[in-house]
Amino acid sequence: MASDEKKIPTVEVEEAPLEAGSSSAPIQNADDALLAELGYKSEFKRQITLIESFAVVLSILTPLTSVTVTYPFPLVAGGHVGMVFGWIIPCILTLSVAASIAELTSSMPTSGGLYYFSSRLAPQRWAPLACWITGWANVTGQVVLMCSSDYLTAQVIVTALSVGSDGGINLGLGATYGITLALLFSHGVVCSSATGILARINVFYVIISVGTCIALAISLLVCSGDQRVSAHTAFTMYENNTGWANEGWAFLLSFYAPMWCMVGYDSAAHLAEETTGAARVAPIAIVTGVGTASLLGWLLYIAISFATASVPAILATDFPIPAGQLYLNVLGKHGMLAVWSILIVVLYSSGAAQGVDASRVIFAFSRDNALPGSEWWKKVHPYTKTPVNAVWLVMALCAILAVLGFSTSALNSLAGASIISLYVSYATPIVLRLTTGRKAFQPGPFTLGKWSTPINIIAIAWTGFLTILFLFPSGVNPTASSMNYTIVVLMAVFMFASLSWVFSARHWFKGPVRTIAPDAVGAPGDSKLTGKQRASTDEKEGSVVIPC
Repeated sequence: MASDEKKIPTVEVEEAPLEAGSSSAPIQNADDALLAELGYKSEFKRQITLIESFAVVLSILTPLTSVTVTYPFPLVAGGHVGMVFGWIIPCILTLSVAASIAELTSSMPTSGGLYYFSSRLAPQRWAPLACWITGWANVTGQVVLMCSSDYLTAQVIVTALSVGSDGGINLGLGATYGITLALLFSHGVVCSSATGILARINVFYVIISVGTCIALAISLLVCSGDQRVSAHTAFTMYENNTGWANEGWAFLLSFYAPMWCMVGYDSAAHLAEETTGAARVAPIAIVTGVGTASLLGWLLYIAISFATASVPAILATDFPIPAGQLYLNVLGKHGMLAVWSILIVVLYSSGAAQGVDASRVIFAFSRDNALPGSEWWKKVHPYTKTPVNAVWLVMALCAILAVLGFSTSALNSLAGASIISLYVSYATPIVLRLTTGRKAFQPGPFTLGKWSTPINIIAIAWTGFLTILFLFPSGVNPTASSMNYTIVVLMAVFMFASLSWVFSARHWFKGPVRTIAPDAVGAPGDSKLTGKQRASTDEKEGSVVIPC
């Protein structure tokens, strides 16, 4: 990555009436000056550093739990080959999307993130529509991802109770839903806390997650003993249990596993207004977070491939999460429960990080008056300096969506809808960056340089492929109970957003709304500093600054 020491990004913001309570006070902080240049006054405390921003991203990606809960996908679609190569190939391609988003974040570090990028890179005439589409796609994906995260945590708890009681406790779907509601309520309380506290907690959880991931991989290799398969089997044995006759297509379905993990890494962008040195820190956190999760997940899947003595035997388990059966077979009851206990802690941390991320998206979109009841959701609590109302809106919506957990196919479709929605919101500003916004875009301190265009093209192509892949049923001849309902969920949101745009929003929604007076930009803390001056200011304020 290249670093430009002579320029910082500047973005032209259209003149608009100030929101009530807007500020025209001079800006003294370099980060807040850049934010003011983008049209917003600072409303949060900047308490997140590079390490903490990285921790939030990795907490959401959480390779330890992602590998555990997505284990059935490669088992069915490719067996050992699906585990090893079905993980790393999509992860490498996903890095192109992460790098593209990181470059945009460096140029325009705001909580609005993706929809803000779209509004600034689209032609002026179409900017509100581009902003509207991207924003609704991102909001949908973030909320659905939060719901899926807590429901999976509930399933892990149910599995632990079953194993711990030797099958004496087998909770049904109703109890699982009840546990999900309890998790959502507790996350509502946690996510309403001050950002600095949450960021530091995430660092602790990430240390536990990474350490357990490495320890689990080693334990599976060592404890599998005579049951451990050969290297030839672990890396080359292909088993197609999907029902699809085409072996190549069946293998592609194993891509579901890593893509369930590789979502939500735009969280660093949404927390940019709470980050010190955001133009440098946030993009670095995005790229390093995705890279670290990719590597750790791959190493764990290689160990799991060696430890999987029989694919059909694992598929025949009664556990809601088949990885529990593998860990039980290899590590024994106490070993499995030890891993499972840590999984619950890590999953809970992941849910907290995702709740914060989703609430910031709701806050930012409401700040630009795009959501029903925006006046309420954009309020920031005077004590915690967090959007508490937005947090509880996220939890309430998740509680409603979690009802779909009573149908396995509907729940899986919900996860698929989350992935497609998020990647549509990722791809839209990247397409605009490559086309209409190509000349207007001014890179920030983190830039892809001459590699920007090819990486953007790969990111767009990969997103298009994923959208098609996740709309297909996982098996042949789907029935009403096994079909992929992803398109139903997506169309419901698409119809709502489209109709509201046609009949209402197009008359009043103009995109991002300025919340700070133009004359505040260029005050004593002038944002138009040289790269060296800005870095010096950041260092004085205690930020973590790493040249790209």
